[in-house]
Amino acid sequence: MRSNRFPMNEEAKFNWRILGKLWPYLAEFKTRVWLALSCLVAAKIASVTLPFILKHIVDNLNLDTAKEQIMGVILALIVAYGALRLANVLFGEIRDTLFGRVTERAMRRLGLTVFQHLHRLDLEFHLSRQTGGLSRDMERGTSGISFLMRFMVFNIGPTLLEIAMVVGILFYNYGFTFATIILAAVIIYVVFSMRATDWRTKFVKELNQADNQANTRAIDSLLNFETVRYFNNEKFESDRYDVGLETWETARRKNRLSLFALNGGQAFIIALAMTSMLAMAAFEVANGNMTIGDFVLVNAFTMQIFMPLNFLGFVYREIRGSLTNIENLFMLLDRVPKIQDQSNSADILVSKGEIRFENVNFGYTPQRKILSDVSFTVSPGSKVAVVGESGSGKSTLVKLLFRFYDLQAGKICIDGQAINEVTQDSLRANIGIVPQDTVLFNDTLYENIRYGRPDASEEDIQQAIKLAHLDAFIAKLPDGDKTQVGERGLKLSGGEKQRVAIARAILKRPPIMVFDEATSSLDSQSEQAILSALKKLEQGHTSLVIAHRLSTIVDADRILVMHDGRIIESGNHDKLLADDGYYATLWRTQQKQQSKS
Repeated sequence: MRSNRFPMNEEAKFNWRILGKLWPYLAEFKTRVWLALSCLVAAKIASVTLPFILKHIVDNLNLDTAKEQIMGVILALIVAYGALRLANVLFGEIRDTLFGRVTERAMRRLGLTVFQHLHRLDLEFHLSRQTGGLSRDMERGTSGISFLMRFMVFNIGPTLLEIAMVVGILFYNYGFTFATIILAAVIIYVVFSMRATDWRTKFVKELNQADNQANTRAIDSLLNFETVRYFNNEKFESDRYDVGLETWETARRKNRLSLFALNGGQAFIIALAMTSMLAMAAFEVANGNMTIGDFVLVNAFTMQIFMPLNFLGFVYREIRGSLTNIENLFMLLDRVPKIQDQSNSADILVSKGEIRFENVNFGYTPQRKILSDVSFTVSPGSKVAVVGESGSGKSTLVKLLFRFYDLQAGKICIDGQAINEVTQDSLRANIGIVPQDTVLFNDTLYENIRYGRPDASEEDIQQAIKLAHLDAFIAKLPDGDKTQVGERGLKLSGGEKQRVAIARAILKRPPIMVFDEATSSLDSQSEQAILSALKKLEQGHTSLVIAHRLSTIVDADRILVMHDGRIIESGNHDKLLADDGYYATLWRTQQKQQSKS
């Protein structure tokens, strides 16, 4: 199975263009962005001023003047220190609050855009996707916006601003040496953290891949719970899941050890820088070139710079990972659907409901041709059935009519309009289907039926339930139509699910109806009841019926017999029996099987 995942490239560099792609999602609250940045600068100015207040407090405490003269100044400085500390926190909180709304709205907009785009992608993508891995990509991508914005705006940006201010202050007040030591230490720290984090990226990649694989394995197994039980393969599934967990455990261990190396190196650089700065400051105090307050100021500035830098490895890794996760999301958005509306496509206008296949040729791959020169017409208001053995191309006709795939050659028209020249939304709005394999949402019976037309009235929904012969079944349920059907409708039998599908189609009431083995999961008694309902549903509609049981389509206006992707016979039931060809052979075979059962 081909994966549609986008794994992280361990050699990938920062893709800053992602920020440009993100800007339209952030631009909705531009005023908030600028106010948040203003608060950021104000908070850092307050933060950088704090060590100066501390210096003057210490220096004043060391003066030999009378306590009465100095206490007023000290109290004023202490009050100023507290006010600046409060301002620093308040400006930070206001910044977080302002920018939080921007980030949350961007996450919402991008998440919705990706969700809508996934529904526009072609059927081939969805048949080959890995649902567990894809859901993790969506989750990581949208969460990555929060990480990226929080760390860049609230950590990296403020830290760089503070470093620039502190280096300038140290150079202006204490000369070249102090400024050089702190700047060199910061540069060495940043380079080491980035290089070490780049080295660790391969372990993060392994961890993410192991996490995805284990998650995909678990979801796939749970979605196929019945199959696991049928074949008594609980242990087999557990063993396979444990293999994934073992890989995840190993990846976690490597990740943890590499993190230890990163943190240890960072701690060494910080300790060396702080020791050097304090030793020089102490030497200057001893020589009378600096006061005790200056010593406190240098210590405060050094700690103030390295405290946020202490998380640089984590921050850099998170920003890098966030950029990669967001890039994965944008790569998904850049994936162009194979089935697209033409630039001049208009909505289809269905007045009669005539369907025409003209010399249709189609194959899922060049090596796998399914249909060859298929031509037929379904007259308005008529019922045409298609029969044939499995693999003859019957269900492919339905996929092509819904334009899940485009043709290699030929044309499909509805009321003379080629379906590849009209919008997909309008095309599918005019076609209803009762599929062979009905998949339900993990919701109530009522909501699953209402899905056929979400804006339907209560009266229409109840009528659809009655026509689909679901009313007696619902009456027996303790919770009635509020009964939960379970994931993919596992709590219902195949026949019950098909009745829900029929109720949906009845509720939609489109001009064209498609029935793909619509009664394949029903017993004979239920089948007859449903067939009578379908006959009512077919009145005034053009119907295309894909059938396996020939007894369900004997009343069809026309029956097409397919074999190896071609139509080999055509006519009504009586004519085909009289011709004594392939259809007649199928009919006799099924009649014998029914008589034996």
